[in-house]
Amino acid sequence: MTTPATDPTASSAASDESGAALGRRNFMHRCAFCAAGLLPGVALAREGVEVGGNSGFTKLVSAEQVEQQAQQQYRQVLQQAQQQRALAPEGHPQLVRLRQVAQRIIPHSYEWNPRAKTWKWEVNLLGNKQINAWCMPGGKIAFYTGILESLKLTDEEVAAVMGHEVAHALREHARERMGKSAATNIGIGIASQLLGLGQVGQTVAGYGAQLITLKFSREDESEADLVGLELSARAGFDPHAGITLWEKMSAANKGAPPEWMSTHPAGKTRIAEMEKNLPKVQPLYERAKKG
Repeated sequence: MTTPATDPTASSAASDESGAALGRRNFMHRCAFCAAGLLPGVALAREGVEVGGNSGFTKLVSAEQVEQQAQQQYRQVLQQAQQQRALAPEGHPQLVRLRQVAQRIIPHSYEWNPRAKTWKWEVNLLGNKQINAWCMPGGKIAFYTGILESLKLTDEEVAAVMGHEVAHALREHARERMGKSAATNIGIGIASQLLGLGQVGQTVAGYGAQLITLKFSREDESEADLVGLELSARAGFDPHAGITLWEKMSAANKGAPPEWMSTHPAGKTRIAEMEKNLPKVQPLYERAKKG
């Protein structure tokens, strides 16, 4: 882009304007291009949290393979729950509540992972006393009755849990773990050549039965906290609920091991990190509430 100050063809026009007027016009031109995202070298700042790009290890394993494995295991879990009469029926008040929260969160997931637009999202409630919830790759969500009943979660706190679990799927943390395992077992070079085949495929199959119990790193957990914070805020749920959620979780897990012995950050660490990021998501929440 050339401006009248540097374009020879504009010299006569420039001579008719004062320096101040010309400067204002050039500034307005630059702002217009910047707002449209057309000014070279200028990136528009996004609102919300900052967690960086997805891990390169995800490229070592096919997303389709991981999501297929998740789909198969999810069906098995639901079938077993049905046989044990532990699967909440359609119309169950708590299930209806969970699905209403999901309907508000899911549309805000697409920015984080374009594949989420094509996922066949599902939300189910399992009769289990464990304080647990998860979201498999491909948008397969499950809550246990234990987490709802033991912690007496508000809708905002349900959104905080769901946002966190959905974030794991959006950021492809399970796929990342599989990629790291494949790289460790057969070497990054070979893994790249065998993308989706051979031992990489075996790695996916091996993890397929572990997707529910798969442990993420502390970095993954912290990342999911922040992305979940943004998702719930954009959906119109008070992001401060993430704080009250982890206060309840910390109280329910007094016997938990020290942070350095666990793959999960300590409750106080999680709360401090979320509090630091609240100013980044509060405007999103306020706007969602007005809308």
